[in-house]
Amino acid sequence: MHIYLGMEVELLVASKRNGRWRAESRLKGKQITSLASDPELPERVYCGTSGRGLFRSNNAGDTWELVGEGIHSAKVTAVAVSGVDRSKGHGVVYAGTELSALFRSEDGGNSWRELKAFAQLPSAPTWSFPPRPETSHVRWITPDPLVSGRIFVAIEAGALVRSLDGGEHWEDRRSDAPYDTHTLVMHSKAPDRLYSAAGDGYSHPGRGYNESNDGGDSWRRPDEGLKHNYLVSVAVDPADPNTIVVSGAASPAEAHGRSGARSFIYRKQGETPWQLASEGLPEAKGTIVPVLTSNNSEPHVFYALTNKGLYRSADAGLHWQQINIPWKPDYQGQHQQAILVAEP
Repeated sequence: MHIYLGMEVELLVASKRNGRWRAESRLKGKQITSLASDPELPERVYCGTSGRGLFRSNNAGDTWELVGEGIHSAKVTAVAVSGVDRSKGHGVVYAGTELSALFRSEDGGNSWRELKAFAQLPSAPTWSFPPRPETSHVRWITPDPLVSGRIFVAIEAGALVRSLDGGEHWEDRRSDAPYDTHTLVMHSKAPDRLYSAAGDGYSHPGRGYNESNDGGDSWRRPDEGLKHNYLVSVAVDPADPNTIVVSGAASPAEAHGRSGARSFIYRKQGETPWQLASEGLPEAKGTIVPVLTSNNSEPHVFYALTNKGLYRSADAGLHWQQINIPWKPDYQGQHQQAILVAEP
């Protein structure tokens, strides 16, 4: 197993050998924004960076090469690989940028084509990222794990949009859909179900967690027990689409700020209220909002990347344990960006 940890100025590639974890530093000096692997070729990993373009590894992170011919921005803010659409032995890859644009590759990332209809959506002129209001960026890309050609894209901030034909045509945001989705996931055992962790709850309490059971046609917001509504990350138990964990804070400053960080992880199972998940996790004060993920081959397992270390839960988010990988003191002052678990 390899765990890829996107840090502020490098990528850590963690692996376990002879019972011990080790972490190799890669892409030093580059700010990592996003990570994805090819579901059929998990040793092929893509890494987006802020200002340095898109990188690819064909050997589980040992070496990396700059790819992205045709992507006209060096700020690659999101990347994803389809598990159902393939071309010439490669999973179709999507990359999003700042300013907001979307690109598609059918040859494993060697060449890219802009999906121009995306940036021509009627809502596009209103997209705006609050810290830099003259900009916006693609925050998340979610290819449907079951339906060929269906992809969802979240723009920070301004829209969650859908394509049914691999990005050639787009449906604009719906009035009840989340406006500021940070993470959007789907589940292979729950067709048409979408899970959105959004920033909407900061200005509109109760709108941080959003869920759709019909592929984005309509949305509901089961938020009972959720006391921190600015949500950043969401992950779902690979064995149970009704067991969910989210990370969030009371505000963007408490989620992302280094001096005033104070963040939390919540857990939900079925129709029960959200409950804080804290056993084994670092103290909320001083913890930059965690990045969460799960791994399809590990039922009931979640991972949480924090500025204080990497944590794993083996009981669907109830209890957590720190993974013993080398953790430099500098990391505690950095904002972690992305996590990917893959098994070459």
